[in-house]
Amino acid sequence: MFAPITPRSFVTAVLQIRKLIRANGAETSGQTHLALLYFLKCIFEKAEKVTLEKGDSMTLDQNAAPNVHDAEPIPEAARAEIDRLLQSGDLFRYTAPEDAPVALLEAEFAEMMGAKYALAVASCSAALFLSLKALNLPRDSKVLIPAFTFAAVPSSIVHADCKPVLVDVQDNYRIDMADFAAKLTPDVGAVIISHMRGHTSDMDAIMQLCDAADIPVVEDAAHSLGTLWHGRKIGTIGKIGCFSFQSYKMLNAGEGGILITDDAELAARAVIMSGAYEHNWKKHKSPRGENSTDLADAFARWQNKLPLYNTRLSNLSAAVIRPQLPELERRVNDGLRNHDYVAAKLEQSPWITVPAPLAPETRAPDSIQFNLVGVSDEDTIAFQAAAKARGVSVQVFGMSEDNARAFWNWQFIDDQGPLPQTRAMLSRACDTRLPVRLKQPELDFIANAILGAIEEVKAEKTETAA
Repeated sequence: MFAPITPRSFVTAVLQIRKLIRANGAETSGQTHLALLYFLKCIFEKAEKVTLEKGDSMTLDQNAAPNVHDAEPIPEAARAEIDRLLQSGDLFRYTAPEDAPVALLEAEFAEMMGAKYALAVASCSAALFLSLKALNLPRDSKVLIPAFTFAAVPSSIVHADCKPVLVDVQDNYRIDMADFAAKLTPDVGAVIISHMRGHTSDMDAIMQLCDAADIPVVEDAAHSLGTLWHGRKIGTIGKIGCFSFQSYKMLNAGEGGILITDDAELAARAVIMSGAYEHNWKKHKSPRGENSTDLADAFARWQNKLPLYNTRLSNLSAAVIRPQLPELERRVNDGLRNHDYVAAKLEQSPWITVPAPLAPETRAPDSIQFNLVGVSDEDTIAFQAAAKARGVSVQVFGMSEDNARAFWNWQFIDDQGPLPQTRAMLSRACDTRLPVRLKQPELDFIANAILGAIEEVKAEKTETAA
């Protein structure tokens, strides 16, 4: 019989094989490494028992672990409208002469956010892309973004024929303002501020620098619907705010996005390029139900002069989203309460820190991020495995070869230099989902699993050293 597989012994073997692969420079090293990590994942997902080095065993009861993957049920109010749409087949936003579900969603969302105009589109990525195209930036313009964001953000910049420039991010997940100021040069055409995982950078300092340089700011608020800065809604501070309706966001349509702005020129350009061909732009109205003179004039100026990228949202998606708008305030409150409850528990560990919000910030989280302190790469991978064995998935942003949030995996953009703060942070920054529907026993399960995992790893290391 083989000796029992322990989290640390297996991870040690993986790391040793990884070193051999790199030393030999094998062409398939990346694939081999991924296969090894996948094998490790399978071991702890499928095994009936994990035997610990202390001689104890822990049965994996995945049924006891909270379900962190499902979103809240779609409100019952959506069913009648969805059935009506299915009966009529009227899924295209421009078929109806007025008051299509997408148009109503735009009006309601703009009013909720206190914005003049809203445009619902296929994704937040599409909203970011259209924002840059609406700004009419010259080809190859530089666009500053945080080095900690999702790959869709630099992708939208490349799609808009511009060049991403990454700004270093501190271990609290927020932009390093010294690096930001140094890179805000005259050849920068725009700035996208990603409030990654709902963590808000210093918007006062950012807007002061950008306003002084007359550089427009686009807010990537995919993770920040409901977040406040000095009581002001995130997404309304820059020229344009972009939000996501993907399943793991506060409002869930599976896929979808929306942009808001108070600038009629930007709104008109974005609407036309989203796919409002011919005179369909006439069906885009303000929250009060009428086009302002500024918006109508802007539409007339750009008619037939812009390409159509056809990133429209369907009526079916809008029908799913609209009944969720009244739920947002409750979801934000529940999410913040859950986050702070788990954060307080995790902070009891000497090997975990949870970065605090900035003073002007009121967050709206649906996940929790924390940093491991005083641990090695081997410890970090072993911690992930130990948490998984306890039924909780923990993502470490920088500890895989394909994570879409690790800037070195964005091989479709130019080399950005070392970005040392971001690289160091990503190697120890952990991410765990906390759906707003979770109750205290489920939160306790998650917190205890994380605390138990890091205790196990550090205890094993102490025993090994002894």
